[in-house]
Amino acid sequence: MPDWLASFIQWLHGMGLHLGPDSAAALGQAAESASQAAARMDMPQLLALAAALGWASGFRLYAVMFLTGAMGAAGWIALPAGLQLLQHPAVLAASGFMMLVEFFADKVPWLDSLWDAVHSVIRIPAGALLAGSVFGADSATMAVVAGLLGGSLATTAFATKATTRAALNASPEPLSNGLASLFEDGLVVAVVWLATQYPLAFGIALAVMLLLSALLLVWLARFLKLVVRKLRGFFGHQVPGPTDARV
Repeated sequence: MPDWLASFIQWLHGMGLHLGPDSAAALGQAAESASQAAARMDMPQLLALAAALGWASGFRLYAVMFLTGAMGAAGWIALPAGLQLLQHPAVLAASGFMMLVEFFADKVPWLDSLWDAVHSVIRIPAGALLAGSVFGADSATMAVVAGLLGGSLATTAFATKATTRAALNASPEPLSNGLASLFEDGLVVAVVWLATQYPLAFGIALAVMLLLSALLLVWLARFLKLVVRKLRGFFGHQVPGPTDARV
């Protein structure tokens, strides 16, 4: 029986839920089957999962951790050995709590940008780590490749999100910020699901999203430059003082 499953059963016992020997054995067999299924995942499926975890982490790191772990714990997908730690009850509880905090913090104008600034040093390395963990110790070379891929995709997603929010926060109305946040929530769920169910379709969708991100970043950069130029022009006007007013 895997260590994480033994810990889960022990946690259930602590909650007053006791499993019989037959139930525990059935869970152990299911876990072993899941591990064997993960080992049989082909390279496109593994790469799609690594890319999805890296890219989505740039938007919602804690949601990615919780969703991936919850799907693995529920038996919906067979997680590779390097990601099975996400199924641990303690990790699920921590990632679920932080997911809720991030969900509400991301809906408040300006607080979302502050949250992004704090997590700029967390999301990108975490995205690289999650992507590399798809291959784990089975292939050190592919783990490094996946880590580089995941880190690059997390950087792209994070830059797109942070730049978009900076532009939206310049708008006086708060509704657009909340709608953008809800769109990102749904996008992360869709990306993780698509990568685990239809890797080829995810690859096509990822290429489209990267192209749109590049175009959006170029447009937003020009927009923010225009805003900065206008602000400089506004604050650059000096109010005539007493000396200037004399003829």
